[in-house]
Amino acid sequence: MTQAIDEYVTKSIVKTHGNLYRGTARLGRYPIPAFPLPPGAGRRLLDLGCNWGRWTIAAVRAGYAATGLDPSAKAVDAARRVAAQLGIDAEYVVGDGRRLPFPDASFDVVFSYSVLQHLAKEDARVVIAEIRRVLRPDGTAWIEMPNARGLLNLARQAARGFSRGSGFDVRYWTLGELSQAFAAIGAVELYADGFLTLNPQRTDLDLLRPRHRLVVRLSEALRRASQREPVLVRLADSVFVRVTPR
Repeated sequence: MTQAIDEYVTKSIVKTHGNLYRGTARLGRYPIPAFPLPPGAGRRLLDLGCNWGRWTIAAVRAGYAATGLDPSAKAVDAARRVAAQLGIDAEYVVGDGRRLPFPDASFDVVFSYSVLQHLAKEDARVVIAEIRRVLRPDGTAWIEMPNARGLLNLARQAARGFSRGSGFDVRYWTLGELSQAFAAIGAVELYADGFLTLNPQRTDLDLLRPRHRLVVRLSEALRRASQREPVLVRLADSVFVRVTPR
């Protein structure tokens, strides 16, 4: 049965999910991804830059007590509507990642996907300091970021003359830069998330055009190969940064 989709989600699908979702204006369901972390068992999670809440919803379904934060009041309003429609018990807050409106050591997990990459690197480092502040000593930060040496990312940087970017442009980070920046929180590990795309969600194959499905399937095959051959992480376009406080 086709699901009624909130108008905000339909209008913002390419902005929030990327170019693979062009041509999916008539969504038959919400594109909720599979959450990449172990079951939450009630642990508190902050979804930083949640927009309409797809990852917050995924986290709740995985057993986390999730709070989504976004600077856009319209996005948060949409997240609340979608959560109510789907029967999801989540908290949503309008706020700035550079000044998180939460006490110290509030969360077991801080998660963010396709968010910090849109900030100037100076601002992203401020957000990283805030993540450290709100993360519990035995917690985990799990942050998706773009790898400047990824094959697709190199082409995109070349197309814009390797400029630093401005406004909502993606800022590309080398793996060394990521390790150095997130070391402010603790011990850093890097994992491949996607190749040839920044948002490879295999749970959304039914929503994509055939050629875009091929990209996601290839990305998934390379991601699995990177678990056997970690050197492939250097070529990934999208990487997960896992950080545990020292």
